[in-house]
Amino acid sequence: MDWYPFVFQPILKERIWGGTKLRDLLHKPITSALTGESWEISTVPGDVSVVANGVLAGVDLNTLIQQNPEGLLGKKVTAQFGSQFPLLFKFLDAREDLSIQVHPNDALAKARHNSFGKTEMWYVMQADATAQLIVGFKEDSNATAYQNALNHHQVVDLLQQYPVQKGDVFFLETGTVHAIGAGTLIAEIQQTSDITYRIYDFDRRDAQGNLRELHTELALDAINYNKTSSKQNYDRIPNVANVMVDCPFFTTALLPLNGKASCNRSGESFTVVMVVEGEALLTYCTGSMPIHKGMTVLLPAGLGLVHLEGQAELLEITIS
Repeated sequence: MDWYPFVFQPILKERIWGGTKLRDLLHKPITSALTGESWEISTVPGDVSVVANGVLAGVDLNTLIQQNPEGLLGKKVTAQFGSQFPLLFKFLDAREDLSIQVHPNDALAKARHNSFGKTEMWYVMQADATAQLIVGFKEDSNATAYQNALNHHQVVDLLQQYPVQKGDVFFLETGTVHAIGAGTLIAEIQQTSDITYRIYDFDRRDAQGNLRELHTELALDAINYNKTSSKQNYDRIPNVANVMVDCPFFTTALLPLNGKASCNRSGESFTVVMVVEGEALLTYCTGSMPIHKGMTVLLPAGLGLVHLEGQAELLEITIS
């Protein structure tokens, strides 16, 4: 197969907390003023991405993988995951606060839902002046203190709140209680999972006047009650991949492109490029394509050497 960089049709999700930044800042074709998520690359059942560019436009990602798993995913990835695409990529616009929630680890998610767990990371693309994120407990806690605070609608008091700005990065291991605050636009990289336990929703009601479902009991043994250090420090050296997060599920680096850089596919893993600022020209063995802020591009493991030229900030995600 003659591989080329794949761009997929965005899967847009209306959310009670969503807004219009996905259209206004990232040029997504939203039709609702309450659009909270753009799923950029997904194989979640019922939400499988479809190629939007090139000769394979209209083909879904699962079909692409089945045709040549190793060529698309890479030797290391197929050895670990077979023909499953192990990651999910999103842009999120939080016009209002999201619910406080937690995700189970692999073992718990497998036992309860036959799913991966949901380790994830956030890259803040834009933040309003008052924007905050909730990530983890302020101090080591326990299930009793947590339940007492939850019963008295005071769980927020136990949690760490971070004022945020563009470029902030958070790595959320499974079990970390968290919430995206109002006024943030985020690029999210996570395991392929849609398992979320909602533990507090600020007593909000949906369009029909109903309180949204909580998963209080399910969350109890999924939570890490210890204080965590989730905010990540990283370098911003131009034209090289500056690693921000390196974990068993994915490695994410920031490439501040100021001129030219290269990206060599080793054949071990696919690479996903999320353009979080600016624009560039991506050149590969048989062609080239312009990329710009808001685009997410899947580079197959078998694509070979890729050149980049322009002024941009790129997230490069692989499995190492």
